[in-house]
Amino acid sequence: MNFEEIKTELLNDPRNVEYTKRNIPPIYQVSHCAKILMIGQAPGSHVEKSLIPFHDRSGETLMNWLGVNKEEFYSDKIAILPMDFYYPGKGKVGDLPPRKFIAKEYHSLFLENMKEIELTILIGKYAIDYYLNEKKSLTQVVKNYQNYLPQYFPIVHPSPLNFRWQKQNPWFKEEVVEKLQECVKNILEK
Repeated sequence: MNFEEIKTELLNDPRNVEYTKRNIPPIYQVSHCAKILMIGQAPGSHVEKSLIPFHDRSGETLMNWLGVNKEEFYSDKIAILPMDFYYPGKGKVGDLPPRKFIAKEYHSLFLENMKEIELTILIGKYAIDYYLNEKKSLTQVVKNYQNYLPQYFPIVHPSPLNFRWQKQNPWFKEEVVEKLQECVKNILEK
C-alpha cells in the first residue's frame, strides 16, 4: 500500500469520521527517502489548525534539541509519525491520550514505505511505551538512551508543560540533547 492509499484508508476509516467531516486530514510527514523518523504523541490544537506537524512551541523546542532549522526539519530527510494523526481533544489535565489503533494499525503500513530510516526518535511516554515496551520509568529510559541506539533514541516530549521535569533532570539538556544533535547531524550530513 503506497502513501496515498494509506491516507485514503485513514480518511475513510469510520473512527476518523468526525475529523473527515470537518475537512481535517491526518497530520504526519512522510517520505520514501527519510533518514530520521520521529514518533511523537498526537497533534495539538495549534497543529490541528495549521495541519503542519510540530508547528507550535513544542516544535520549536524539538528543532533546538535536534540542532536543525525549519528547512531541515520539514525536509524529505525527516519523517514524523505521531501515535495519533489527529488531535484527540482536551482532557481534564492537558490533551487526551492518542487513540491506540492508529499506531497499531497504520504505523507499519507507513514504515513499509520508508526503507531508508537510520534512526527513530521516540518522543514522550506514549511512543516510548509502545515501541520499547519497557517496564522502566520515562526518566530511566531517557537517561539510558544509549541502550536503545542505534535504532531508537528515546527523549521526553518537548512540551512547555515539561519544564518541571527538565528542571529536575538537568542531565537531559547537558548530555542527552548533545548526543541527540550529534546523531542527527551525522545522519543528515551523509
